[in-house]
Amino acid sequence: MKKIINPLFQNISPDEWEQILSLHCMRQASYSRNETIFHTGDTPREIGIVETGSVNIENTDLWGNRCILSNVAPGQLFAETYVLCQEPMLVSAVAAEDCQITFLNLSLLLDLRYSHTSWHQKLQSSLLYIFARKNLTLSSRIFCTTPKTIRERLLTYLSGISLKAGSSTFQIPFDRQQLADYLNLDRSALSKELGKMKRDGLIDFYKNTFQLLCTADPGDPVSVYKR
Repeated sequence: MKKIINPLFQNISPDEWEQILSLHCMRQASYSRNETIFHTGDTPREIGIVETGSVNIENTDLWGNRCILSNVAPGQLFAETYVLCQEPMLVSAVAAEDCQITFLNLSLLLDLRYSHTSWHQKLQSSLLYIFARKNLTLSSRIFCTTPKTIRERLLTYLSGISLKAGSSTFQIPFDRQQLADYLNLDRSALSKELGKMKRDGLIDFYKNTFQLLCTADPGDPVSVYKR
């Protein structure tokens, strides 16, 4: 198997990768859009690594209301916290589009019997970095859902994506329903507000490509609030 490109293995050498493969700790599977990879209540034994496509981490209440907590892009991991803690999942992992996933037995790799290997400590250090990045992702969603108005939530979210992209023109990983679920909004209300923001000259968009139009400073997309 070709070396997987993601933060977990970024410091692993070719020789170390071959040693990891020799443990037979990986398998691959494909999923169709909207297919559930892990269900709420599952206690997964393997973490997921997105090879192609993307995965949404979702929570659905007893009344069927869906909330998207994050989107997992190619090269990123999911379910690692539940695997390491051996706790039932409080969320579901659902294919946001057709995707290919590599499943990794992380518990096996972190077993103390392999503590003498050169890759063992590297994986531990990489996991610490990944957990820190996940905290940032969850914090970003809190920032996006805290504002009271739909426009403020949209501007907070779009400004954050613009900052990450380093451009006032960028793509988001969600369709309209998914964006509404991520921002905890009604889809029709969100679509209506997007139309108003476009007419007001704040943004332009086509499908999932957006452009912020009112930034006074190209390096400061948040200045759109100053309008």
